[in-house]
Amino acid sequence: MDTISWSDFEKVLLVAGTVTRVERFPEARKPAYRIWVDFGPYGEKKTSAQVTTLYAPEDLVGRQVVGVINFPPKQVGPFVSEFLLTGFPTEQGVVVTAIERAVPNGTRLA
Repeated sequence: MDTISWSDFEKVLLVAGTVTRVERFPEARKPAYRIWVDFGPYGEKKTSAQVTTLYAPEDLVGRQVVGVINFPPKQVGPFVSEFLLTGFPTEQGVVVTAIERAVPNGTRLA
């Protein structure tokens, strides 16, 4: 495992946001959702995420999650993904990184 410096970590903008909308993404190669998240001062951003195994759309709406919002946009079929929804892969599926207690949208992980 390579080590990184604090300045390397500071380059990754990991922030809290609230899921505002979730739609099924039938055009995706693997089962996925299109997810919109309100990141407060950073605005609303959208992503494609393969989290359909453990979550129904209604399970995600209103939940605070952690996203990486400073990756460049990525074309996923007919959809442009604007951030990376973080999570932990398990044998059952991806467990979305969630926040235990509410924080303001846009709060940066420290």
